[in-house]
Amino acid sequence: MKFATEYLWFETKRHREYINITDRVEEVVRKSGIREGMALVSAMHITAGVYVNDAESGLIQDIDDWLEQLCPYRDGYRHHRTGETNGDSHLKSLMIHHEVIVPVTDGRLDLGPWQQVYYAEFDGQRRKRAIIKVMGE
Repeated sequence: MKFATEYLWFETKRHREYINITDRVEEVVRKSGIREGMALVSAMHITAGVYVNDAESGLIQDIDDWLEQLCPYRDGYRHHRTGETNGDSHLKSLMIHHEVIVPVTDGRLDLGPWQQVYYAEFDGQRRKRAIIKVMGE
């Protein structure tokens, strides 16, 4: 079995941002030479996430609105007692989750017809990263 690892770095312009990274993940798969296996994509920060869904701007805004309703920014999170003010960002990350595993078939990501891989940033405007680990033969 072969393995390939690369890191993606992000420094978003906004506090919350959703970045389509499908092409970047596909490039790592292509460079790896792995034909059959899987690609793990994982945010390496506790206020970010990775998910698979449709690349449609209305849906992305719906996801953002949904997360803000479930985990609104507000004073009063116990986490804020540490001096940070990103309690909502931690909760949003839990809702999205921090990683996905995508099948690799015939040297390509084996996604459904509308599926795309997204990096979701909930506490941005500083340098963060995600790992892509491709495994297989």
